[in-house]
Amino acid sequence: MLIAEYILRERRKMNTMPQNPALVETIVTTDMAKPIAAEYHTDLIEVLTGFKYIGEQIRRFEQDHSHHFVFGLEESYGCLAGTYARDKDACVAVMLLCECAAFSKARGKTLWDAMKDMYRKYGYYLEGMSFVTLKGREGAGEIRRRMDKMRQSPVLFLGGNEVLAVRDYAAGTRKDMKTGEVSSTHLPKSDVLYYELS
Repeated sequence: MLIAEYILRERRKMNTMPQNPALVETIVTTDMAKPIAAEYHTDLIEVLTGFKYIGEQIRRFEQDHSHHFVFGLEESYGCLAGTYARDKDACVAVMLLCECAAFSKARGKTLWDAMKDMYRKYGYYLEGMSFVTLKGREGAGEIRRRMDKMRQSPVLFLGGNEVLAVRDYAAGTRKDMKTGEVSSTHLPKSDVLYYELS
């Protein structure tokens, strides 16, 4: 997020932001990208998990000229600034983070200070992950059973938080749990359930 905001802020300041700029992130990436993109009038496009989907968006932009790719990111800290590659680029990410650090230091701040400034401006975001490993044919069957159960009996609370909406990427739908309104995810099918929490 530090790199994304740095790029967007400085491009706006230097008047080098392309027309129809876009950030591209995977569905499991922090929601902090949403207010940052909005702040800099940049479209935020979500894709399925995996940098190959970000690469597909770059290609689509080049073909249909709907957007200009500015930055791509995924939850595993991978990112890409520029269109010279179609995968995450650790070398450029480190250089950009060093540039962010130098920019902050010139203003008497650390990267942590810059992050705290972003939290104050955009809100605090808590991300977490847990894994369950189920191996073999039996494991695959158990995963299917659990996913089917979660689809048939939607949960209303997770971790003490109210479920506001459920995205079912296998069905291609997003259901608002308050209104019951169902809309499309506009993404390819994938056996993923995504819970938007209060």
